[in-house]
Amino acid sequence: AACRDFIKALEACHAEWWGARYFGSCNKVKNELNLCFRKERLRRAAQNREVSKERRTRIEAAWKELEMD
Repeated sequence: AACRDFIKALEACHAEWWGARYFGSCNKVKNELNLCFRKERLRRAAQNREVSKERRTRIEAAWKELEMD
């Protein structure tokens, strides 16, 4: 969703000329798209890491509660 504009720009660049993708005339747009994908992946990884930490904390608390019983 966040990289949609870059995807459309790359598709438009490829549609301009049949050889654009083969001769590197769209490389700048492609690099921008790759950077966008990387940022999205890193953002999702950080979010998943936070969710995992919270889940782990809840599990450890549950185990401690079981050990006290």
